[in-house]
Amino acid sequence: MSDLPKSILITEEGPREGFQVEQALIPTARKVELIDALSRTGLKRIQIVSFVDPKRVPGMADAEAVVAGIQVKPGVEYTGLWLNQKGLERARATGRLTLEGKISLYPSEKFLMRNNNRTLEQQTEYVHRVLASYQEHGIPVERGSISNAFGCNFQGDIPLAKVVAMVGEIYDIAARHGLNIKELSLADTMAWATPLQVKRTIGAIREKYPEIRINLHLHDTRGMGIANAYAGLEMGVDMFDSSVAGLGGCPFAGHKGASGNVCTEDLVFMCEEMGVRTGVDLDALIESARLAEDVVGHPLPGSVMKGGSLAKLRRSASQAQG
Repeated sequence: MSDLPKSILITEEGPREGFQVEQALIPTARKVELIDALSRTGLKRIQIVSFVDPKRVPGMADAEAVVAGIQVKPGVEYTGLWLNQKGLERARATGRLTLEGKISLYPSEKFLMRNNNRTLEQQTEYVHRVLASYQEHGIPVERGSISNAFGCNFQGDIPLAKVVAMVGEIYDIAARHGLNIKELSLADTMAWATPLQVKRTIGAIREKYPEIRINLHLHDTRGMGIANAYAGLEMGVDMFDSSVAGLGGCPFAGHKGASGNVCTEDLVFMCEEMGVRTGVDLDALIESARLAEDVVGHPLPGSVMKGGSLAKLRRSASQAQG
C-alpha cells in the first residue's frame, strides 16, 4: 500500500547547484535577483551558496557577496554548503545564514577523493573534528548524510548492505559526541537510482531504523528524478532537495551531461495534483524558473515551466462550460 505524506518540505538548491556549474560566470546581482524571487514563492528553505575553493569552483567565488546582497524574507531559512573547516568559518562569518551541521559519509572513496580530496579514513577524522567545532559554536547537528547512496560513476554499484551499515556508522559517530540524529539524507549524486532501488533502499533502512526521517537528494541526469521522487513519496518520504528549472549538477561527477536535482516546479506540480501539500505558489515558482533561464542565458530542462500549471486550463474550461 502507498503511504503518501500529507505534506512535504522542499529545500530549494537551484542557486547553489546551478551557479556552481555554469561555464559563464553569473553576475552577483543576477544571482541575488533569482534568490529573492524564490523567497517570494512560499519556499521555506533555500540553499544559496557553497563556500568552496574558488579555483576549483569559480562560480562560487562571490559567495559572501551573494549572502550580503539578498533581501532576507522572514520565515525563510537561507543555508550554505561547506566541505571543510575553512568553508564553515566563511559561512559563520556572513552572520546571515541558518547554520546546521551534519555527519557526512561517502560509500565511494573515489568520489570522495575527487570531491573533498580525502580518503574514507580522513573523512571520518574530519567529521569528528568538525562536530567538535559545531558544538563549540552552538551549531545544531540532527542530520546524517550519505552521498552516492545509489551508485557512483567511479566506483560502480553501491551495495545496499553498505549503505545500511553506513547509517549505523552515522549513529555511532553521533553517540560519541552526545548527538541525536533525527534525519538522514540519501543523495543520488550521480543519478544511478531507479524507483525500485529507491524503495528497496528506504525500506531496508526503515526496517532497521524505523524512527529516522529520510530526505532525498535526487539528480535527473537519466530522466529518473521525478519518478524516483514519486517512489520516495510512496514510501512516506516527506523531505526533498530540488532545483528550480532543473538548474545545476555536480562539478566533480565526471559526466558532461550531469544534471541538477529533480526540478522544483515539476515536483511541486506532481505533489499538489496528488493532494500532497507543498506550501509553494506554483505560478510564482514557474516565473522564477523562467527567470533562472534568463539568468543563465540558455534553456533549462524543467517541464512544467514550459507546459504551465493546470489551474489556468481548468479555469478556462470551467468558464467555457458556464
